[in-house]
Amino acid sequence: MISRLPSLLVPVALSLLVLPLAAGASSFAGTSAGSASGASSNSSGSSSGDDKVILAARDDAAAFVASDGQIRGARLQAALVHLREQDAAARATSDLALAQALLAR
Repeated sequence: MISRLPSLLVPVALSLLVLPLAAGASSFAGTSAGSASGASSNSSGSSSGDDKVILAARDDAAAFVASDGQIRGARLQAALVHLREQDAAARATSDLALAQALLAR
């Protein structure tokens, strides 16, 4: 029984090494395809980089709204600055209202 143990561990060890590599490859393919398609279409007036700033701030915006403005993350702060640079109406809007609008997108 003990002599069979090493021969059983080899396939298990190999599968543990290969699985993370396969996951990384599919992740790379997804991000490559997404950025290529996002860069080719600019009909909404905002670039995919702008959308990434806003999308990255969603978790921070949720925490900000849930804490009634007490928790302010760096990604939310970057999104608020970005929104105010792009839209004059956003300059006069409170941080809480902008965070709520960001979550509604």
